[in-house]
Amino acid sequence: MVDRSQYDQMLSCRACARLARHLDGLRKQHPDYHCAPVAAWGSPRSRLLIVGLAPGMHGANRTGRPFTGDASGYFLFEGLHRVGLVSDSVPVRSRLRGIRITNAVRCLPPSNRPNMAEVRQCSGYLRHELDQLWRPGMRRPRCVLTLGRLAHEAAGIALQSNLPAFSHGAAHEVAPALWVVSMYHPSRQNTNTGRLTVAMRDRVLDQVVALLGT
Repeated sequence: MVDRSQYDQMLSCRACARLARHLDGLRKQHPDYHCAPVAAWGSPRSRLLIVGLAPGMHGANRTGRPFTGDASGYFLFEGLHRVGLVSDSVPVRSRLRGIRITNAVRCLPPSNRPNMAEVRQCSGYLRHELDQLWRPGMRRPRCVLTLGRLAHEAAGIALQSNLPAFSHGAAHEVAPALWVVSMYHPSRQNTNTGRLTVAMRDRVLDQVVALLGT
């Protein structure tokens, strides 16, 4: 079940003055856009939590749903569909299967770059989602898939864990039956330059599925 008080608090959050001002300006330019904090997508009872960086300008900031409406979402969902974690490779018409998708920072930052103070300010919301994902004593494995270095560091802050430095494809069991797996963010900057290829994405997602199946 959704914690309605937590959800309402997040949607009205203005704790980061820089981000609040940025969204206020964008709301005037794009009155048909969401232009507000973006909530997680998927059941809180999911076994996989995917953590991105922040909403994209014409993606989640427009649609109000993480990784929908832009190239990053299409690239990610093609891979998720291949391994059976979503019903369709097109995000806007897809249903999630045992996964939940969120961002380290819930508001679109200027130039798509949140700062670490904003990551820390938002970590309480991520901590809440991690608490729903995993609790001590759970036997079936859970995974957190972090997309990019900042998302990886945000997971470490929320977990209050000294995670090893970000490394694409690395997997760390941070607690019994709780794994953190890292992948480069599926941004155009990474996919268009070959830093993140389809084969690299697929190997990481295969690894996640294998961990969840153990």
